[in-house]
Parts: sequence; C-alpha cells; structure tokens
Amino acid sequence: MKRILIGSPIRQKPAVLRYFLASLERLAKDDFHVDYYFIDDNDDELSSKLLNEFITKQQETEGSHTILQRSDSMTPYSRDEFTHYWSNDLIDKIANWKDHMIHKARDQSYDGLFLIDSDLLLHPQTLVSLRSSGKDIISAIFWTQWQPNTMELPQVWLKDTYWPFQNDRTLNAGDGAEAAVLFLIKLRVPGFYEVGGLGACTYIDRNALEQPISFRTIPNVSLWGEDRHFCIRSAAIGLNLHVDTHYPAFHVYRESDLVRAKLFMESTGSVPVEEPPTSIATGPTIIVPAAGPKLTLSMIVKNEGDRFLREALEHHRQYIDHAVIIDDGSTDHTGEIVHEVLAGIPLTYIKNESSQFHNEVKLRTQQWQETISLRPQWILNMDADEYFEDRFQLDLPVLLNDPEAYVFLFRLYDFWSPDEYREDQYWNAHSVYRPFLLKYAEEYTYEWKQTPQHCGRFPQNIYGLANKTSSLRVKHWGWAREQDRLHKYERYKQLDPDAVYGWKEQYESILDPHPHLIKWTE
Repeated sequence: MKRILIGSPIRQKPAVLRYFLASLERLAKDDFHVDYYFIDDNDDELSSKLLNEFITKQQETEGSHTILQRSDSMTPYSRDEFTHYWSNDLIDKIANWKDHMIHKARDQSYDGLFLIDSDLLLHPQTLVSLRSSGKDIISAIFWTQWQPNTMELPQVWLKDTYWPFQNDRTLNAGDGAEAAVLFLIKLRVPGFYEVGGLGACTYIDRNALEQPISFRTIPNVSLWGEDRHFCIRSAAIGLNLHVDTHYPAFHVYRESDLVRAKLFMESTGSVPVEEPPTSIATGPTIIVPAAGPKLTLSMIVKNEGDRFLREALEHHRQYIDHAVIIDDGSTDHTGEIVHEVLAGIPLTYIKNESSQFHNEVKLRTQQWQETISLRPQWILNMDADEYFEDRFQLDLPVLLNDPEAYVFLFRLYDFWSPDEYREDQYWNAHSVYRPFLLKYAEEYTYEWKQTPQHCGRFPQNIYGLANKTSSLRVKHWGWAREQDRLHKYERYKQLDPDAVYGWKEQYESILDPHPHLIKWTE
C-alpha cells in the first residue's frame, strides 16, 4: 500500500484548529495509508490538547504513525481582521521545519508528502485528486481576500512575485490586466494547470522528493517567503509546478471566516464537529432551511409585454415551486402576462409605483429581501429575457441535490439574432461563468456591491460559499432585436454617460453594423 506523510507546522486558535483537524480526519484514502508529522508551535494549551487528542484517535482507529515535535522557542506572530503579520525569523523557522518534513518523507521512503497550513480546510477528495494528477509538485487551490473588501485571489501565481500575474504562454494575452483576468477565469474551471508559484497546500510526489528540493532561502534571491524559494529551486531543477482546481480548499484567514468555514464543512459532507466551549467564539450557526419552496424564481420586470417575458416564464414554470416578481413600474401589460403564464404557481408579485432602475442596487436588494423572506432552499435569479437551453429541466435535479455546492455558475450567451450569438472582443460573456443558482443559507452575512449600476444580481460575496461551474448554458435574448439594441444603447448613454460603471467601447459597439456572429446549436 502507498504511504503518504501529511506535514503541518501548527500555531492555531482552537476554533480554527477543530475544523482543520476534522477536515484531515475525513480525507478519502483510496489506496494509501496516511501518517502525520506535526510541529506543535501553539501558545494555547487547548490547541495543544486538541492536537494530542487527534493523534491518539488516528493511532487507535487508523494505525497512523505520528511525529509530534514541540517547538523549542516562540517567535512572535500576530494576526487580526485585516491581515497576518510575518517576520523573517518566523519564515526561516517554518522553512526549516518544512525541510525536516521533506527529509523525513525521503528517508522513510514515503510515496508522497502533503504540506498543509493549519488554517486551511480540505475537501474530502483533495488528496485523492492531487495524487491522481500524476504531477511531481501540485497544490490544491484556495481563494483569499488578502485585505478586507477586496476580490478573492488564488494562492498560485505565474512568475516572479505573487502579484501581478505576468503573461502565461497558454493564454495568448499580453501582460497586465487582460492576462490576469484570463488567468483567474481559467482557475475557476476544474482542472490541472501549470503555474509558476504555489504554496500552503502542496503535494510532493516521490519523484520530486528524491530531488534536492528545499524551502531554505536562496542567498542571492530577495523574494520574500519560503514558498517562493521552494518554487524557484524546484523549477530550476526541472520540476514543473501545477495547481489542482477540482476541489478548492477553504482558507480561514480571519476569525470572521468561521461562519463560512462551518458552512464549507457542512456543504462538503463533514461529520459533525464537536462544539467548542462557549468561551471560544465561532460565529453564529449557519442554518440551511428545510422549509420553504425548493426552487424559487426571482426576477425583475419592466415593460416586458412585447419582448421575451412570456417565452421565458413558459420555460421556467416547468421546474419552479414559487416565483418572486418585482415589477419595476411597468406601464404595459407585463403584469397580465406574469399572472397568466404563472397561473397555478405560487406567486409573489410586487409592483413599484415608480421605477428604481436608476439605482440598481436598491432595486436588487428589494428583490433579494422579498425572495429570502420565503426562506427558499434554492434561488434561480434570471432576468426577463433569459432562460436556459432545453436540457436544463432534465439536469436540474442533479444540481439541486448536490450536497457540496451553494452556488452554481453558468455561461451566458448574448443572442444577436433568433439563432446566432455574438462573439468578439466586446461581446464574449460566454467565456466567463456567472452565478444564476444559489442555495440560500440563513445567518450568512450577504453583502451587496454598493453601485447604482452593474451591482450584480446576487450579493457580491457569494463566492465565499462553496461553488461549482455547470456546462448548462443560458440564452440571453436582450440584444437579439435591433430595436432593443438601440433602446439599450440610449439607456446606457443616459444612465452612465461617462462609462463610470461600464465599458465605453462596449457601449459604442452595440450599434456595430457587422458584428461577428456564431450559429447556436442545442
């Protein structure tokens, strides 16, 4: 049987450590045996106790052999709700510990070494997936807001320093923002990808263990952080670095992340984690409601009577259990169509006396509050000119019964004619996966992007929930007729004349007389 050594230097608060150890305990082990090498660098007696209890349990139930090494000295280390504060001394200490783990795995002929930071929570299939890749060195991806209220970024990079990303030869893009965006999009799609740098959640196969790899500082390289020196040294001797995006880990970077940590553990099939004493703050309990409609359609409409509303609702009524429709001040027969097509479907219909679209975030939050007041299990958020391809109805039950996902992302295709969609530098929405389907979780703190235009149809922080992409495609008919394109062009020019919230060149391209169109195939 193959043997894997899991190594981790640990100085961790008890509330986080409980989840970390629980995620290790539930790791699938298809054809291999796991041993552990832990460094107990804790300054909290309860954390050391939890570590010892885990070791004893693994020895008794799994026959695991564990090396537990107590740190001989404490190096100052602090963290808060903003960031973590590292010193050169602490980085050097960790580099030495990781090198000891490499030597132990090499000397005792382990088939692989998995180095994992103690603030990461793993999906049960993580180690199986990493080993199945056949790569010498590969990290499971995780995403982090390195500073509050910023976008989530991965712990892998392409060249040199962590950020910005430089050009990747597989992306066919120049340096700068375009290459960065393409790289981030690619990493949201499950797969194995070559990278230039990685860390914190890294599997090293036997072939790499036999090479002169190390985390110690390279004297003539000034890059900061032991992972960078490990990556440079590995690449220099011909060991390619990869990332596995099939089963993202969850990074408990701040104590405020504990709410989402509990949700991650539950959504990925965790066994119950013993509740800590009341003196340890773990955040509010996440409750996924068992009551309420299973699938609720949530939609905003305005003067859709002569457009695509009827066709869209006829598609949606085949699989929804409830509909929440916010009529944003229609002056045509939109309301009559809603009630006619959705007859027999539970309906919450609210009509605004005057349109709120000039302040979209206000309108979207109204839609959100009315929808979640039902305590829905799943929310399908669609515009009045969108619906899925035909096979959506058949595949939907698989999505709704997926225990691991709280958000599903899909590709949206902008139709420019009854059977063609547009694809060029300004119109390629289908190259990006977007959220349309959300499992609602009570007590999760949802946050909206506070902009009057382009605020998003869902709260901006839903990517903190476990999410997956789907191959199902969304048809967007809003640009399919010339009169609609002209109307939208005039509306954008009126609401956003300086393109503060959008892309000026894209606005102008709406009226392009010869766009590049591709035939749609179901």
